[in-house]
This record gives sequence, structure tokens and C-alpha cells, in this order.
Amino acid sequence: MLSLPLRLSTLLLALGLSACDDVPHFTKAEPGEARSGGSTTVRKTDQNAFSLPSANLSPSRRLDFSVGNSFFRSPWVIAPATTTARDGLGPLFNTNGCQNCHIKDGRGHPPAPDASNSVSMLVRLSIPNAPEYAQVIEQLGVVPEPVYGGQLQDMSVPGVVPEGKVRVDYDPVPVRFKDGSEVVLRKPKLHISQLGYGPMHPDTRFSARIAPPMIGLGLLEAISDADILRNADPQDDDNNGIAGRPNQVWDDAQQKTVLGRFGWKAGQPTLNQQNVHAFSGDMGLTTRLRPVDDCTQTQTGCLQAPNGNGPDGEPEVSDNILRLVLFYSRNLAVPARRDVSSPQVLAGKNLFYQAGCQSCHTPKFTTAANAAEPELANQVIRPYSDLLLHDMGDGLADNRTEFQASGRDWRTPPLWGIGLTQTVSGHTQFLHDGRARNLLEAVLWHGGEAQVAQQQVLTFNAEQRAALLAFLNSL
Repeated sequence: MLSLPLRLSTLLLALGLSACDDVPHFTKAEPGEARSGGSTTVRKTDQNAFSLPSANLSPSRRLDFSVGNSFFRSPWVIAPATTTARDGLGPLFNTNGCQNCHIKDGRGHPPAPDASNSVSMLVRLSIPNAPEYAQVIEQLGVVPEPVYGGQLQDMSVPGVVPEGKVRVDYDPVPVRFKDGSEVVLRKPKLHISQLGYGPMHPDTRFSARIAPPMIGLGLLEAISDADILRNADPQDDDNNGIAGRPNQVWDDAQQKTVLGRFGWKAGQPTLNQQNVHAFSGDMGLTTRLRPVDDCTQTQTGCLQAPNGNGPDGEPEVSDNILRLVLFYSRNLAVPARRDVSSPQVLAGKNLFYQAGCQSCHTPKFTTAANAAEPELANQVIRPYSDLLLHDMGDGLADNRTEFQASGRDWRTPPLWGIGLTQTVSGHTQFLHDGRARNLLEAVLWHGGEAQVAQQQVLTFNAEQRAALLAFLNSL
């Protein structure tokens, strides 16, 4: 029987791989590689794999996690209601509970053809930047559509008209591999109908966004700014075609511009602010940082609807509830990788590096010693993301700016847990708008700075493609 290194070498030769001087060559798993979240990593890989607390949380801290989980999972109700801790939904909203978008704390998806609401996919709205909107742009990163605001809300409480309905159709885009195999991608066409408040601005920009997975967010928040910025190369000084750029965004709490790291365009600086904006835009719930319902001046029914604010002015989402949801979202653990020593997975890892994917999908960081939660500090993590913006080409462009992000820019999404998407969320729809029906389609949509990597993948034969997918599915 061949030894593992010899069997692996034989497989690599069969796949046409060779060790290059400037590209790492892996013949075995790296130490600790399976523990993507360091000591926080959990071992379950079933349908609840994304809903577990950090493995190193103490029993007492797990109680706070469970309470935060209850507010994340349970639906909010219309005010006034006897359920005062959970009332105030709307008046305009996309969903009545966080879990409806982040399915089992995992990935959302585009609406099915017969769906009445888009639920786990929302549509961002804005109009072109102009000098008279300078203060709005500084704080929101965009100029919201004047009548409908920054996000289309397709649901509402009784007596308030929803903003509209969302449908997605697709056009076929064939792509051919060097060996003659063909993959037909699908390019989305967004349709907005039944507008409740009249026509939109003629230059409205639209951007469909599915809800991303919730795992490992506290670990990403715990990476120091300096470590993220160390990978930035906005002028491509090393001439490798990769020009990662940080987004600089407004921090509501600090009232200043800071590094962005969350959201599809890194438009939010902290998890707390990400949660606050989701409560406001997705569910129409007020917080101390966003104390007013998400209604525009045209939407009089929305402005006049009852709210769930307390008699002393406490917002619908109390500071304590917000704290518990923040603790929960910071401590959703990353599952351990599978089959890290498999010859096929190692061959796929070599192909991943050969194509240059690691140039944006940075494999490893060490979290800061002063992390917001002690369990998240000093952890060697493997998110496979640099959290920077990259030009992804015309094919993926939404033509909508957001702070420093252009209409072609997207933040590199973390890849950890991506192989469990089917198990957890019941589908394999990827990219910001869910257009890719599997991981291979997601890779083939890469353009712009990733065009060279995409072209390299198009040279892979069937066995090499299977190895690359085995590696990605092991993450």
C-alpha cells in the first residue's frame, strides 16, 4: 500500500500540478488547520452547525448566548401588544424575525418564482451622489431614494401600504472550460412592481443582497485594523493585479469615520451597528442609535402608525435586548473543517493557491488581545477573507457606490463554513444576490481583479475541478 505522501504525490501528478517557487505546495494539513475558529471552533456538522456558541464559552456565558438566541429567533409583533418586549414591528419591514433571513444562522436566498415576498433577500436603493448630499453621503455612504429610502420594504403592518414587490428572472450565460465542458450561468434581472408610493427617481440604483451566514462574526470583529490594512494594496504596488482597498465608513456611536468590515461592501464598522441597521431597515424597529422609524416624509401612513416605544422613551429594541443579540451574534461559532488531510482536498488546496485565490481570500489571521469578548482574543483563525474591497468586474457590478466602494467593488466574503451551506440552509445559492447555484458557478462569476484566477480555473479538467470543489467544501 502506498504511504499518504506518495499517494498524494501520485494524485498531484495526475492533476498536472507542480510546486512553484512563489506558490506554497501542500502535501499534508497544516497544524491546527481544521480549527477554523481557533479555540472557539465547534465540532458539529449537522443542520444546527451554525447555531452553536463558541466552544470556549463558560456555562454562565452560555446563558446570555441562549437569551440572545431567543430574541434572534423569535418573531416581533405589531404594536400595541401585551408582548411589550417584542412589539413595534414595522410599520414597513422585510421580515418579522432575524432568523427568517439568516436561515438557521446561515445564508439567505433569492425569492422563488412563486414567492409573495423576498424575505431573505433585500434590495438596496439609492440615487447618484451629488454635492448637495455631502452630509448624507458622509453618514450613510449613499443617497437614499427620496420616496422609498435606502431599502425596499415589501411588507407592512395593517393600514400601511407596502413599498412594492420584488421578482427575479434570469438570463443564461454560457461559459466553456478548456476541455470543452460547458456551464450555463444565470444572470439575474430584478423586477420591482406594485410600487405603493408612486414612481421612483429615474436614476435609482438597485442592489439585491441575500443575508450572509452569521458564523464567526465576532472573530472578524476581533481582527485588528492594522492587520486588515496590512493586506491593503490600493495602487497594486506589487503588480500582482490585486488591489485590495479598505472601506471607510461612518460609526454612529463614535460619530466619526472608521474602517468598515461588515456587509457585502464592508459598509458597517461594527457588529452592533450592523445589528442596529438590520433592526431598523429589515424589521422597522427602533434602537437608541436609530430612534426613529424607517419612514420617508412621503409615507404618511408609516409616520402615523403606532409604535412600541416605552412610556419613558425607551426604544422598541431596548439596550439590554440589543446587548444580548450582540453577544449572540459575536459568539456564533465556526464549525471545524472536514477531511483536511484528504489527498483530494490537499490537491484542491494546491489548485486554489495555483489560481491565486488566496490573494483576496486570505487564509489566516490572529485576533487581537483586546477583543470585545475574552473568548475571542488571541485566536488563530482561518476565515479565507481579507475583509477588503476588490473590483470584481462588470459581470457582478451593481453600479451602486457605498462609501468608498464603487459600483464594481465587493468585500471578499469569508469562506469558512461554506461547504455546510446545503446542510444548514437547504440550498447552495452563492454570491451577493444568490445568482450562483453552486460553488463552481460562484467561481466562474469572478471578474475584474479575479479575472486571472477565473481564467486559470477554466483550464482545469474535470478531475482538477472536483479537487478544487472538494477543498472548498471542506472549509
